[in-house]
Amino acid sequence: MDDNAGRGRAAWPWRVMASAAAAAVVLGGCGSGDDDKSAEPSPSASSRSAAPAASGSPSASSSTGGAATPLTPFQADPARVPRTKPQGEALAAAVALEPQAWGADFRAQQPAASTPGTAAVLDEQCRWERQALPQGVLASLSRYSELPGTAGKGEIKVTAAVTVHATVRDADERLASTLEEPLRCREQQVRTDEWISGLMSTGTPYGQGSNNYADDQVVEIGSYVNGTGKQTYYWYVTRLGTVTVAVSVKGAKGYSNTELNTYAAQANATMLNRVEYELGGQS
Repeated sequence: MDDNAGRGRAAWPWRVMASAAAAAVVLGGCGSGDDDKSAEPSPSASSRSAAPAASGSPSASSSTGGAATPLTPFQADPARVPRTKPQGEALAAAVALEPQAWGADFRAQQPAASTPGTAAVLDEQCRWERQALPQGVLASLSRYSELPGTAGKGEIKVTAAVTVHATVRDADERLASTLEEPLRCREQQVRTDEWISGLMSTGTPYGQGSNNYADDQVVEIGSYVNGTGKQTYYWYVTRLGTVTVAVSVKGAKGYSNTELNTYAAQANATMLNRVEYELGGQS
């Protein structure tokens, strides 16, 4: 990319950070990861269908004169929306955050990225695993980074993921299932020795709450559990058109929830900004 691209990407949409952070604060106030009570029922896919139409969906008629008004914050250039797997892979590679995009001291984990041609799937036993790309997905890429521990602080592990879908409907259905996964699996196995527990989620379609930046967003909060104890866990999944971006932050000793949420919100905002730049639309 040229220098203009770099400058465009550097302009983080701070409104995204503020709104996403607010959603995490709401969840954080609902209870802790140690609470055995189930989270309140979240909106289902059927109730979400009544939400504002997604990017690429038929526009609604304006009540002020019958003019078509797109119910989306972003209109991509149709010629730049991926239609093939190679196009989807190129977009995912351009959007998914590299370690240095999280901060100067971050480095790549090992492995540094997901296996090509696979997507993360939560199976019936509540275990996350990589499987072949499901129908309706053109490409999926996860990049894994970490912030090494220092005196008095542990090691933060983060993930930046991008999934490019064939249609808006495919992407929207993925958001609906993401919203409901904590109801099915309040404890999820991430790796052999890592779990997420006490999960709660909230969904905010475009036009609701403070969401004026994405077609839809799901925020999850819970506890990250490994051999060293229990820490806060954040997961943001956000959709613009056919693209979903996701960031996860696994907390560590010495970091406040505010610091962890700031990492998640900044990463989410940066990837949304990259999607807008790559797809060449107007927001």
